[in-house]
Amino acid sequence: MRRKVNPEQVRHCGRVEAFGVDISFFKRNIQMKRKIMKNRKSPENKNAKENFATAESMASSQREISVSEFFLKNRHLLGFDNPRKALLTAVKEAVDNSLDACDEAGILPEISVEINQIAAKRFIVSITDNGPGIVRNQIPKIFAKLLYGSKFHRLRMSRGQQGIGISAAGMYGQLTTGKPTIIKSKIKNSKTGHHIEVQIDTRQNKPVILKDQEVAWLPEFFISSPDGKTGPAATSNHGTCVTIEMEAAYARGKLSVDEYLKQCAIVNPHLQLHYRIIAAEPAPDKTSAEDAGKEPLAKPQGENPWITFERATQKTPVQPFEIKPHPHGVELGMLIQMLKDTPAKTVKAALQHDFSRVSDRVAKEICERAGLNPKERPTQIAHRESEALFKAIGETKLMRPPTDCLSPIGEKEIIAGLEKEIKGDFYTAVTRDPEVYRGNPFQIEAGIAYAKPGENIDLGAEEPVRVLRFANKVPLLYMAGACAINKAVVGINWKSYHLSQPSGSLPVGPMAILVHIASVWVPFTSESKEAIAHYPEIIREITFALQECGRRLSVYLSRRRRLAELERKKNYIELYLPHLALGLKQILKFDDRQEKAVINKLHRMLERTHLEQT
Repeated sequence: MRRKVNPEQVRHCGRVEAFGVDISFFKRNIQMKRKIMKNRKSPENKNAKENFATAESMASSQREISVSEFFLKNRHLLGFDNPRKALLTAVKEAVDNSLDACDEAGILPEISVEINQIAAKRFIVSITDNGPGIVRNQIPKIFAKLLYGSKFHRLRMSRGQQGIGISAAGMYGQLTTGKPTIIKSKIKNSKTGHHIEVQIDTRQNKPVILKDQEVAWLPEFFISSPDGKTGPAATSNHGTCVTIEMEAAYARGKLSVDEYLKQCAIVNPHLQLHYRIIAAEPAPDKTSAEDAGKEPLAKPQGENPWITFERATQKTPVQPFEIKPHPHGVELGMLIQMLKDTPAKTVKAALQHDFSRVSDRVAKEICERAGLNPKERPTQIAHRESEALFKAIGETKLMRPPTDCLSPIGEKEIIAGLEKEIKGDFYTAVTRDPEVYRGNPFQIEAGIAYAKPGENIDLGAEEPVRVLRFANKVPLLYMAGACAINKAVVGINWKSYHLSQPSGSLPVGPMAILVHIASVWVPFTSESKEAIAHYPEIIREITFALQECGRRLSVYLSRRRRLAELERKKNYIELYLPHLALGLKQILKFDDRQEKAVINKLHRMLERTHLEQT
């Protein structure tokens, strides 16, 4: 039994031992307190205390972040997260801009893409088009200012949407190599072109012009002949060429520039595309030729020929028209801003002139539902009244938005593109009627190319089908698993159409599936525009289009299976025709001439029966 300890003894346990009590705990406690007091008195601790932030110091460190600075540090959001993808993204953004410019000007597009490897991880990318050209004052802003463009504020189908892509490609080249973006452009009525070199001031998101001069320049296109040789250059009187030097990596495959350009030729059958890659091999002696950390490269052996994707049609696509926003696609904040910015004098006039599908009668009905005076000024509507107006719009039945803002590919053009680039035995395509999601019109198109087993090495009979995804005529190569198109393809029961399909996976067979969505605003899952969001309306329309293609494929496969069975029976009967004729000869005492005549009659009868059954 332990004895009680005198508190006075415990307090001075550093010098006095309490009789019969273990006082090691108290010793450690006192030593720890002495150490803490010593650290508080040290000069280092005083400086650390003085380094703590105050409200004033935190306020002085705040500053505005420009959009260029943000995307410079977060370039993966734009598709520049690895060297191989960066090369593809740069080519994609430039080609998309060229196609948009040509389509808008009503010009049959001709584009050349040249990729020249100058070091182990360094490439020069040049894209030339025969578009209408760019006026001199707009060139620096288009190529060296983020979020600058003509497509963001208009509701009309186009490949570009945000005004980021080509400027981001130039910014990536500037970040990785320090070199400017070089632009050459010539408009139709000008005698000379412009040669401009620009970089982005990322702090202010402004272009910095390094060189600006007039030059005698015309776009050139090198056409390859069927024997693989490059013919003389063809020129155009107008066009643009953009050249970017960047760190990148090139590799062939399903996620390469080659695959992207091939799919561009499929979905844009009116495009004539020329492509060349000059990829050099590492030099034999790497150590003796190093220059500023660059791996030396040997010059490529022989000529690098141009590859030409010929156009399948001379018909330019139907030009879409710009439409006004549909009331059912506007959110409350946007509605409030539109009421503040409208030039209309009354709420009724604002609803009629700033929105599509709102007539005089519908505008009055909306105002009555909201309890508003139709003649009230839009700028004087309070927040509570704007909420009532927003609710009234949602409760009012309206016509669907106009669909002339869309420019689908077309069933004949889809089949022509598939036939041109994918070897197959059966082709079909479906263009659905336009539908609406969140007040935005969209249209789904689907196509199928089916090859006989072993006919096309790219379409294996025991491999999953190839899914070609497109949005506004632009190929989508990455993030297939996160895309609504992939989800719709997997969700269909392809066994009903005579294709094998593992549970929860793509069907298996020698087939390519093409799905295209055309919309004034494609709901991408990120700024890099690689996958489509899972809106139920979009998935439903894709499903309906693919089911129609599947029914046509089922008819073809059933017919082919029936023909194969008839052919097998015909061959089996032909095998025994000579024996049948020999038996008739022996029974009816025919001579050799009569035996041959019987065999010929039996063959003709078999052929006639076979043709009738097919």
